[in-house]
Amino acid sequence: MNQAAEALLNKVWKEITTIYEQESKRINEFENQRTLQAGVHNYLRVAWRKGKFTWSKGKFQIDFSKLSLSSSNKFGADAYIMELTDELLIDEFFPALCGLVDDLFRSEELGSRFFDYKLEVVFEFEWERSKLTLNKQLLNEPKLNQLQNTLDHFIQTRILSDSPVLPDEKDVFFFAYHLVNSDLMKQEVVVIDPLIRRLSDKLNTNQELKNGLISRYTLALKKWVNDYFLLQHFTRSGDYDMTWTLKEDHPSVDTREMDFFLYAALQIGFTETDIPQKYMELAVQLGSKEAADYLKNGSGKFAHTYRGELIEGRNNDITQTIEICILSEEELAYKEALDYIINLLKQAFPKSYQLKLKSSQKNFLPLKELAKSELHQFFANALSYPALFPKLAEYVDTAMEEFAWYEDVEPSEESVMPGTYAAMGLGLYSEDYFPLVCRYMELVDTEHQSAQDSYAETFIEAHGVKIELMPVIVSILLGGIDEGTLVKNLTIDSPELVEALKGKEIYEYEMVLRRIFGSMEKLEAVAQKAQPPLKEALEQLLALQIEMT
Repeated sequence: MNQAAEALLNKVWKEITTIYEQESKRINEFENQRTLQAGVHNYLRVAWRKGKFTWSKGKFQIDFSKLSLSSSNKFGADAYIMELTDELLIDEFFPALCGLVDDLFRSEELGSRFFDYKLEVVFEFEWERSKLTLNKQLLNEPKLNQLQNTLDHFIQTRILSDSPVLPDEKDVFFFAYHLVNSDLMKQEVVVIDPLIRRLSDKLNTNQELKNGLISRYTLALKKWVNDYFLLQHFTRSGDYDMTWTLKEDHPSVDTREMDFFLYAALQIGFTETDIPQKYMELAVQLGSKEAADYLKNGSGKFAHTYRGELIEGRNNDITQTIEICILSEEELAYKEALDYIINLLKQAFPKSYQLKLKSSQKNFLPLKELAKSELHQFFANALSYPALFPKLAEYVDTAMEEFAWYEDVEPSEESVMPGTYAAMGLGLYSEDYFPLVCRYMELVDTEHQSAQDSYAETFIEAHGVKIELMPVIVSILLGGIDEGTLVKNLTIDSPELVEALKGKEIYEYEMVLRRIFGSMEKLEAVAQKAQPPLKEALEQLLALQIEMT
């Protein structure tokens, strides 16, 4: 072997074995064996990162994880670095490195838990104006066979059997990812779906473990979709809101893989309701007639059409759309429509739906921050019938969900949490629903929704500032955006605000006062100029602020 290549190999191998010994010690100290995990590491990268000013003044870096953004396992190079070439690295260094790694990979000399049954070896070398990347896949077939047997036993004893014994959390974690591992299972609906359904049913007695299963297999399915299936046929751009562009020379679509892709889209949609439509639209580009039917008629879980006495309804859970046609503009028509929507939501129809409305009425709430959408119009129309207030409250209780937004507008400052239009309207029109408004304000995401910020002024215009309303007003103030917008029509002239603020956290207290007075300094100025009894009330607020800090 060339001397420079050999010097590099010796240096790199010394560092790898040192890390291996240290990491093996840590891994072997794990208290609980992970029965469905063959080993911890399936990746090894050796990389030369060129120097900032001179490429030869860089550092080598060794990582046993793809997620490593930086590494403490760095070391420099001696004079041999100047003698290296692509040819030496390709023909001599990398094959020799892979030979040593393969021997270590199979020996398990420091325990069987360090390496998974497969290992990707990656070598990267940055020159002044180019970069060399080499990789090789290693497979330990006996270890894979052992894992396969362990998985088969787990399925028979923990999933398919009638035994009441449940798997533990770590087993659920690894099982979920094995579902999309082609080395262990076929990614076919007839194979995967019965296992998911069976285990989900068994975990009904442990909701926390069941939620963990759903979360894990959802992530696993997304990984299969994004990193395997779609990449065969599309190019990907973007990090979070990914854009997929169909390849001109994409391979023909395997029918079983397409079936599994559509299945994955539906499964993911249970927790990420915007996903099915995006995936179905991509499947249509690949020629899927089934996906086109989903986009037209929905998944089939819900009756697609409804014909009542006073309304006609249609729904599509894939596009998250509900259509309402009011046949007769009267109270009972809106009650029938509300019952229809509530029934859909109770059957797990996506709460982040959009509504298409055919109605001759065109009412909107007196809230300038709310989008004048057809969904807003529907609830404003329904709110014109006081007898429907209890039904609207039932809808709000059914629809409210934190970190969810209606799809009636493009994502923007006008996006609002499900239940918003009905909850705000009820709060303006009836004192009976003040507790509902408070629950809404406690749940709303103040970091990512701002349309509720102006509600305080409109609420005060409707009801005034009464002593008995102070707890409700405080709740509404706390539901505003985190910056604490000043409410111009809110004047405090009694000590009841002090009582309403007792028990609040310091940040809540400061936000309420900021929305009423603008700042603590302005509160002090107002208190100095005020006359009794307002003066005493404001001084109490100042005293409470000092006490809390």
